[in-house]
Amino acid sequence: MLSIFTGDDRIKATETINRLLGPDHETIDAADLTPADLPNIFQGASLFAETRHILIRDFTANKAIYAELPKYLPTQHDIIFLESKLDKRSSIYKEIKDQVKITEFKLPEPNFTIVFDIYRTAKRDGKKAVAMLAQIKPTEDPIKFTGLLVSQAIKDFAANPKGIKERRILKMLATLDLQQKTTSLDPWLLIESFLLRI
Repeated sequence: MLSIFTGDDRIKATETINRLLGPDHETIDAADLTPADLPNIFQGASLFAETRHILIRDFTANKAIYAELPKYLPTQHDIIFLESKLDKRSSIYKEIKDQVKITEFKLPEPNFTIVFDIYRTAKRDGKKAVAMLAQIKPTEDPIKFTGLLVSQAIKDFAANPKGIKERRILKMLATLDLQQKTTSLDPWLLIESFLLRI
């Protein structure tokens, strides 16, 4: 089985990889591979099992090995390629697309109107904004949600560049963005905290 997983929802992609390949699968970073490594990956045997379970990250970004892929399409191993980007215009993609299962994991598009309503509500009533957020959390991505909050705060600042509250909100959003990228705290909890404070 050869599959390509692409898209921006890495959490769902990773869950599916672990379900299909098992938690003890081999993981290979394609940046370190050369064409000479490919026979071992696609045709090499394992001492412990007839079929190997392999995850290869960013295979298509390494042009030298990606060009060799059509030679190795029939394989007895279960291999999933996890790609940040997949160029559907390339000749290699056109050659392999009917022989490899391609799955795209996309995050849902944010509901702009609701996000902006939550932001405006938070400026008056943080508790009500958190209650509104609870309704949409299951269908939204916290990083995209934060990005929309930032875009609205920038518009507010552009309309009132000398406003103290506008500057304070931008600083708070910068802190929120940094916290989401550097801590293990639930991103929604961080957003709720922000909404209560503005």
